[in-house]
Amino acid sequence: MRLADGNPMTKTLMLTLIFEVVVYVLAIPGMIQVDAVPLAPAFGTGLAAAALAGVAAGTLRRPIGWPLAWAAQVAGILLGLLTPWMFAVGGGFATLFLVEFILGKKIESRQ
Repeated sequence: MRLADGNPMTKTLMLTLIFEVVVYVLAIPGMIQVDAVPLAPAFGTGLAAAALAGVAAGTLRRPIGWPLAWAAQVAGILLGLLTPWMFAVGGGFATLFLVEFILGKKIESRQ
């Protein structure tokens, strides 16, 4: 599941992944302060999800970037296992990513 090369929605999807990096890093203090998640799991999972989204954003124009991007959506939702509000935030990003992907596919079908 990827978009064709040159699809303008690829840039939008890359920006979404970059925003996810910021939010996943900011989720770390939220996990620690709001839900009393210990430091190691909070930093480990938050930084892993952020790194996954960052690498996906950087490689989205290559074939390996697409599986990483979809995995970043799953990782964002799975952060909800440590702090329930990340189910909503990660789910929101995953929904946004899916809608942008569908719009990109519609652009491809009209060309």
